[in-house]
Amino acid sequence: MTNSFPISSPAKIRRAHIFFLAVLLAAVAGAEAQTTSQKPAAPTPSQKKATPGAAEAKPAEPPGVLIQLNSALQSLAARVSPAVVQILVTGYGPLREEDRSQTAFIVRQKAVGSGVIVDSSGYIMTNAHVVEGAQRIRVALPLPMGDSAGQVPIGKRRILEARLIGQHKETDLALLKIDETDLPTLPLLSQRPHVGQLVFAIGSPEGLQNSVTMGVVSALARQPDSTKPLTYIQTDAPINPGNSGGPLVDMEGSVLGINTFILSQGGGSEGLGFAIPSRVVDFVYHSLRQHGHVHRVEIGAVAQEVTPTLADGLHLSQHWGVVVVDVTPDGPAAAAGLKIQDIILTADDRRIETLPSLSAALYLHRLDQVVKLEILRGTEKKTLYVPAIEHRDHMDELLDSVNPENSLVPRLGVLAIDLSSDLRTRLGSLRIPSGVIVVGRAADLIMPDTGLQAGDIIHQLNMTPIDSVDTLRAAVGALKTGDAVVLQVERDGGLMYVSFELE
Repeated sequence: MTNSFPISSPAKIRRAHIFFLAVLLAAVAGAEAQTTSQKPAAPTPSQKKATPGAAEAKPAEPPGVLIQLNSALQSLAARVSPAVVQILVTGYGPLREEDRSQTAFIVRQKAVGSGVIVDSSGYIMTNAHVVEGAQRIRVALPLPMGDSAGQVPIGKRRILEARLIGQHKETDLALLKIDETDLPTLPLLSQRPHVGQLVFAIGSPEGLQNSVTMGVVSALARQPDSTKPLTYIQTDAPINPGNSGGPLVDMEGSVLGINTFILSQGGGSEGLGFAIPSRVVDFVYHSLRQHGHVHRVEIGAVAQEVTPTLADGLHLSQHWGVVVVDVTPDGPAAAAGLKIQDIILTADDRRIETLPSLSAALYLHRLDQVVKLEILRGTEKKTLYVPAIEHRDHMDELLDSVNPENSLVPRLGVLAIDLSSDLRTRLGSLRIPSGVIVVGRAADLIMPDTGLQAGDIIHQLNMTPIDSVDTLRAAVGALKTGDAVVLQVERDGGLMYVSFELE
């Protein structure tokens, strides 16, 4: 949620902006001075005749360039802000206290984030961490900028219930849906941004809706976690808790990325903000909208990073990069001619030097296109075209066969199916052979976060063995509001208990 933003003292960013404005004013002043130098010189005070009772000179008009810049910024903010919403989340979380003995208390919590409308029929993209553990999600639509002089009466705000369509924790993105049409939207920019480009962050920092801050693109392709393929746009536009999920836009009003986190030592903005690139947002948005989750692409090969020792032992042509270490027989990569010990130089014309960069290139690849690989085999460069295939998780197949009427367990807010013999075969060895498998949460039900995840196998409820969805539904139906629920769950090959109070 928004409090997961690490952030800091705004002194540095203020100095950076003062310097930026000083440079801008100097440039404007130079332009005005050049324009003035071309005009006839004004008479000096000694040349002017004193006029008794003459009025004092009026203050000088602002330079024309500044007036144009100011007008452009105001117009941009007014055009973009209507498509940026405030997200109000209610859920449960640990009580934060200095006394460690208090950390066991679970309390109802409220959090505020931001989101951007990407489809006029009510689809909104935000960060997954904004809605994580949410019991209830609401969306506050913005009022026109400047309305009520910034003071918006509570009753005047339009607040709508939202449904979570899907989320993808690897990219920290989530898709929400509200029942509204003809909403203003912002386009997702497909072009690569540029370092130094002027940008604006819009959102609800500290709950202050429709806040606009300005900065530049500080860097591209930042990778805070070297083990993950996702890279970010770095910006110095001030971002604070509550900006999570809001857009980073350019001067045209197009979304460059979704603001997601900052680096900070003091808790406030230090000018180190990071946004998920719009091409990633667009890819995840369409996947979540169509499937409810994100499909992965694979080519039937495995690679690892080259080390000097590995290069020396295998007599590779270079001591860095990514080398193919396995090719699946009869797979698409094998059919295209890829071989073990090939060094991958580029994928889809993107330079590959690390394993995460290769993962990122494949991650965003479309299924209807071949993967273009430039490889180094010995000292010879080759270009291969590898058909992409979809990596379908077994959960995808289960979701395709789910009948909501038969699979819904309303009081748990989940969809589940019986653990048949065919499923046992596909899932491999199980600790307990009977139970029901959770295939997803019901998006239309606003239920507490039970802790259940897709793929969990429920074996027992409060000491009652569960062997079918009907048994689970009956066992839950026999409980009263406030009763304790303890589920024995098998997850990732291990047994665990999931407990909560029934609401």
